Amino acid sequence: MSLEGARKHRKMAKRKRRTFSPAFKAKVGLQALHNLKTVSEIASENELHPNQVSQWKKELGERLPEVFEKPGGNPDDRDELIRELYAKIGQLTVELEWLQKKAKALGL
Repeated sequence: MSLEGARKHRKMAKRKRRTFSPAFKAKVGLQALHNLKTVSEIASENELHPNQVSQWKKELGERLPEVFEKPGGNPDDRDELIRELYAKIGQLTVELEWLQKKAKALGL
């Protein structure tokens, strides 16, 4: 690699990765979902790679139903969580009682 090529490579390595806000991603993803413009057109307008637009479009399409879910989540999941928490409380209670008994026996 020539000296000029090495300098160019070093400059490219210092470039920071661009980050995008969730609002921007949603806007671009919605544009892509509407299918009024091609993914390539949307990408060039927003200075993005078409693969990035397609990825956001896919993610938005997959996660959009979550917007309409009830805040409490699935009742079956909640009941399972409650059962697990009660089991953990029982386990910790038994362990605490055992430790208190052993501490008393050792005179601590």
